Amino acid sequence: MKRRQFITTGFSALTIGTMASAQSSGFGNWIGGFRGRARSAGISDSTFQAAFADVRYLSDSIERDRNQAEFVRPLGDYLSTAVSDTRVSNGRQMVRQYANLLARIEATYDVEPHVVTAVWGMESNYGQRRGDTPLISTLATLAYDGRRGQFFEEQLIAALRILQNGDVAPQNMTGSWAAAMGHTQFIPTSYEAYAVDFTGDGRRDIWADDPSDALASTAAYFRRFGWRKGQPWGVEVRLPSGFDYEQTGRAVGRTPAQWGQIGVRGIDGQVVPNYGEATLITPTGAGGPAFLVFRNYDVISRYNNAEAYIIGVGHLGDRIRGLAPLQATWPAGERRLRRAERRELQQRLTNAGFSTQGIDGRIGPNTRSAIRAYQRSVGLPPDGHPSLSLLQRLR
Repeated sequence: MKRRQFITTGFSALTIGTMASAQSSGFGNWIGGFRGRARSAGISDSTFQAAFADVRYLSDSIERDRNQAEFVRPLGDYLSTAVSDTRVSNGRQMVRQYANLLARIEATYDVEPHVVTAVWGMESNYGQRRGDTPLISTLATLAYDGRRGQFFEEQLIAALRILQNGDVAPQNMTGSWAAAMGHTQFIPTSYEAYAVDFTGDGRRDIWADDPSDALASTAAYFRRFGWRKGQPWGVEVRLPSGFDYEQTGRAVGRTPAQWGQIGVRGIDGQVVPNYGEATLITPTGAGGPAFLVFRNYDVISRYNNAEAYIIGVGHLGDRIRGLAPLQATWPAGERRLRRAERRELQQRLTNAGFSTQGIDGRIGPNTRSAIRAYQRSVGLPPDGHPSLSLLQRLR
């Protein structure tokens, strides 16, 4: 681990640590200017004084913010870690250990124990990795010097309001370098909007060893966005021979019975039960696992919109409650394209006469439509998936 470089600054003076004098002065001046904005947002001087008494410039946070690696890991490899046997076993143990708490949470918010526990496992390995970075320091650093200054200043104001409310003491307000907090990793604005005091002690304490408030807050969040108790996030399915991959994607919704009429069946060969309208996704394209996904898939996406995360939480929850591992095999060697590769794919498709209506590295409806058109033209299943093998074919 790299040694953390920092500047410490009190409310009225800046003490230069290992950083350059110019950097020190800039951070101190920024804090001075931010004090007025915080006061205008309703933050008292006493709250500000306490929060910033030991604030530090955290160069590690800036390094991580500027050098975040793109997620390109193959989905099958990711799930082998996210839903490992150890994580499943530990999740089942947590459900047993906290059975009474989880039952009360379910009775209050209609979110099942295995769902809440799966988020807990994904976010902090059941509380083992809650983050120990001083939150005010990392937020001040990122607001001053980061790529998304306005966003992090908004989070900093929210964090100060949390302190002012008395939910946690400044020295106990810790989290990740990017300011995700507690057992289930809320950012400050989400905490303000959705965290709950489930223990009734007057504080919404998601940092404590006792996970009650954190787990209940996650359930409250899911309920707020429409979680439907009893509905799965998704169900693994088998597709019939000669299936029309034009039917995949979130734009095509049908009941499970209607999907069954065109040969889409559960792994057991039966029509999927009627959990509501479903769409069909093939996360790694034709030949890989396929899922009918329901409204609860979208609810999980509100927590983290990455497809790998949504499937990871959903499948971990399924395994915790005793369902079998996924049956289909993930394609070997396939991974998510890097942004530069996505731009290259768009450019090559456009050059080949299949316009993506822009070269921006974002795989939206226009790009997927172009991919499908190209795939049809060369006799490939038109799944619209921006795969590495497709890019290599276009080169």
